[in-house]
Amino acid sequence: MSAAKGPLSLFEIPRPIVEPIVAALRLGNTAFDELFYDVGVLATQLWLRGSLVDADSDATQTANSGTTDGFHEIGLSALSNPEGSILIVDTARPPYVVHRFDDVGKFIRASKTMSPPIRNISITGVGSSALGSVAFAWNISSALGEPVAAIVPGYGVADVVAQALGGWFGFGFQSWLKQSAQRMLAATSPETARIGRALMLTAPGHQEENGAPVFARGSGSSDVLHAILEEGSGIHRLFGHSKGALVIENAVADLPKPTLEPLEIVTFGCPIVEQPPAKYRQILGWFDALGLLNSWGNAPDMLIPAQHTTNSWLPLSVPVTWLTDVET
Repeated sequence: MSAAKGPLSLFEIPRPIVEPIVAALRLGNTAFDELFYDVGVLATQLWLRGSLVDADSDATQTANSGTTDGFHEIGLSALSNPEGSILIVDTARPPYVVHRFDDVGKFIRASKTMSPPIRNISITGVGSSALGSVAFAWNISSALGEPVAAIVPGYGVADVVAQALGGWFGFGFQSWLKQSAQRMLAATSPETARIGRALMLTAPGHQEENGAPVFARGSGSSDVLHAILEEGSGIHRLFGHSKGALVIENAVADLPKPTLEPLEIVTFGCPIVEQPPAKYRQILGWFDALGLLNSWGNAPDMLIPAQHTTNSWLPLSVPVTWLTDVET
C-alpha cells in the first residue's frame, strides 16, 4: 500500500537520502553484536563444517562461494540492511542457515510443513543485526538439536530516535519512545516511516496510519512475533536476550490463555513480567548492571556469575548453550 499524500508530505526528506543514513547506523550497531553474541564461535563452527559467513551478502540460500573450493558461502545481509527478516538456523543439518524469510505470512505457512518442525524462536537485543541474531540462535540450536527461527528486527528512523535519546537504558521507556516516534513519522513522513518495516508490513493484522506502519506493541518485532503466535504456527519455546526479552513480553501480553499455555519462555539478561499459564525461566548475571537496571524489579529464577554478554570468548559471559541444554 502506498503512503497517503498530505500537506506535510511536501516537507518529507526523500527516502533515497534517509535510507543510507539508517543503513550506516545499523552498520555501527553490528559491531556491538560481535561484542555481545557468539559471532566468533558461529564463524568457527561454520568454517569447521565447510561454510563461510559473508555478513554483507544478500544471498538468501547457501550458495557456492566461487573463491574457496569445497566451501559454501552463507549470506546474512547483516552489516547494513535496515529491513528485518526471519532466518532458520539448524546446527544439526546442513546447510545450517537453512532459509531466509522476508515475509511473515510465508514463514507461518512454511513453518507448518517443515521437517523437522520449527518449534523455537529467538530474539536478540543490542544491535540486533542478522549476524548477532544467527549467533544467538546457533547457541540455542546447538543445545536443542533442533532448528531455531531467529527474528532479525527491522531498523528504522524511530529506532534511531529511541537509541539516540535512550541509549540501551530504560528498555521499557525505549518501547514507548519508539512507538510514539513511529506514529509521528506515520503522520508527518509516511515514506520515511516505512524504512526498516518491510518485515512488519507482511505480518497478518499489522496496523497502519496514513499508509505507514505503526506499532501496536512497542516495536515491529513484537508485532511480528505476536502475529506468528496468534496464527497457531506450532511454536513452543521463545528465547530472548536483553531487549529481545522485552520484545517477547510485549508480544505475549494480550494473547489468549490457550495460546499461552504451551509456551515456554526463556530470558537472558532482562527478567520480564510473566504471563501465566506460559512457563518461564529467567536468568540474570550477578554482574549484569544493564540487565538489572532494565528488569524493573522483575525477579529472575536463576542468578549466575555472569555479565550481560553471551560471547563465550569473553570472561563471565552468559553460557546460553549450556543453560539451554541443562534446562531442556
